[in-house]
This record gives sequence, C-alpha cells and structure tokens, in this order.
Amino acid sequence: MLGRKLRGGEVIELISDLGGGKTTFVRGLARGFGSTDKTASPSFTISKVYKAGQKELHHFDFYRLNEAGVVADELVELLDDPQIVVVVEWANLVHGVLPADRLSVTFKTTDENSRQITFQLPDSLNYLVEGLK
Repeated sequence: MLGRKLRGGEVIELISDLGGGKTTFVRGLARGFGSTDKTASPSFTISKVYKAGQKELHHFDFYRLNEAGVVADELVELLDDPQIVVVVEWANLVHGVLPADRLSVTFKTTDENSRQITFQLPDSLNYLVEGLK
C-alpha cells in the first residue's frame, strides 16, 4: 500500500539489524510503486534500480562500506530528481547528505516471523502513511 502512494522525489531510510526485513519491505514497496523488476538485496552491489514506467526506485545498502565515498556523490545527484524514489539501508554513512524531509522506517524483530514497524516522518510526507494500520 505504501508503494502505491509514492509520487517520486521521496527519500526513505530503513533502520534495523541484519535480517530485520528491509529487503522484503523494499520488494513490496517496489511492487506497489509499479515495478515488475526482480528485487534483491544490494548488499554486495551497493545499489539496485527498479523501474516503474517513467519513474525509478533506487535502493542503496551501505552495510559493507566503511565510508560512502563516490556513492554519496551519486546519491546526492538522485535526491533532487522528482522521478526517483531513494531508499537507503544503513544510512549512518550518508546522514549528512540525506534530506531532513524523509521517511524513516524502523523494523524491530519481535520473534522469528514477526516485526514491529515504526514510521517517523515530517508532515510533508503524511500522505504516505494515511490509512496504514
């Protein structure tokens, strides 16, 4: 449902431990956004792009990096594009370039098959979570 509400231009930060459900969340997000591309964790490739018509969802995973380097520069270029949704895992390396107006999604494992998901967002992005339970 959240993916259907994406307009383009949004930035989403995903926060959890390893195995917390971030990639599964992105899979659903990309489908809702309209992408039919196969989704996978970008842990080894750093980023993946999922196309949805004229728009794109760029999924970054900085887990394996000690510093963002040139990837941070690439990220900055994407942040102002209204046709692109940016999703970032392990964003602590790039907090300095992420906009304050972003959706932060925190996943807390409650047991092997359950997660508690918390959304933190500015008023400008309330349209993303309206109607979610």
